[in-house]
Amino acid sequence: MEVYMGIDVGSVTTKLAVLNQSDELVVDIYLPTQGKPIEMVQQGLRQIKQQLPQDVDIGGVATTGSARYLAGVIVDADLVKNEITSHAVGALHYFPQGQTVIEIGGQDSKIIIIRDGIVTDFGMNTVCAAGTGSFLDHQALRLNMSIQELGQRALESTTPVRIAGRCTVFAESDMIHKQQMGHRTEDILYGLCQALVRNYLNNVGLGKDIQPPIIFQGGVAFNQGIVKALREELGIKVIVPPHHEVMGAIGAALLVHEEMSTSQHGSKFKGFGISEIKYRTSSFECKACPNLCEIAQLSLDGQVLARWGGRCDLWERSSTS
Repeated sequence: MEVYMGIDVGSVTTKLAVLNQSDELVVDIYLPTQGKPIEMVQQGLRQIKQQLPQDVDIGGVATTGSARYLAGVIVDADLVKNEITSHAVGALHYFPQGQTVIEIGGQDSKIIIIRDGIVTDFGMNTVCAAGTGSFLDHQALRLNMSIQELGQRALESTTPVRIAGRCTVFAESDMIHKQQMGHRTEDILYGLCQALVRNYLNNVGLGKDIQPPIIFQGGVAFNQGIVKALREELGIKVIVPPHHEVMGAIGAALLVHEEMSTSQHGSKFKGFGISEIKYRTSSFECKACPNLCEIAQLSLDGQVLARWGGRCDLWERSSTS
């Protein structure tokens, strides 16, 4: 049995997906990154190994996400791809006629415009939390409820309250004010979902030609309050695909399957034994320009395997990999 693995390492979650030769999902793993991307990739690999048959052959491995280069070095990936391409390929695999992909993650969000199966435009938000999952997570924590409960209770709203949600700080103070005025919690929660959707569309989606079919993926698509608010705001049906939370990893696996089908060599994947290796991470200050970026580096037995974290790619290019 030959399979292809995609690894999507984001700032909040780490996702792994394994596809068979027919591009059907065999196994998927969804883990919190917890600021430890190396350990989470290793943990994901251990879990994948337990769920796959003993005689399985890894035909190719691809990495994507914000820590794709780091993950690529650890597993010796055959392919490293950006999130836009991976999410678009994953969406089109399930919905070939898709024209807009909305992806909202924990720390960033993106919109991908597709025409005739080709990405023609995209937008990303990486600096403001007001259009991402962390916006909701923080408020759920403050209200002492799970993110799942927040989504369900938001659906019970009958008269949603408008939350001034252009900024997470202002949103929180506005929510407290609305609570003090006596508004129902459900109406405040749905108002929060509406605020996130407005922020997303006014920031990431600004100026984009949003056409159906619209595919909504990423971890935030679990939240039914957000799904409802998105449908209401756009006035168009929004499709939440199966396995929406691991779509980036699925896209990466599809891409590496295609890549390896024309390769004359087997996969470079180092094997599941890498999940037990103890890597060393350290950092230093780059003095090449006035930015003074903090550069992180990954080492094994005194040899530097990779460097990352700068505003430019100086150290990624000069890495020993």
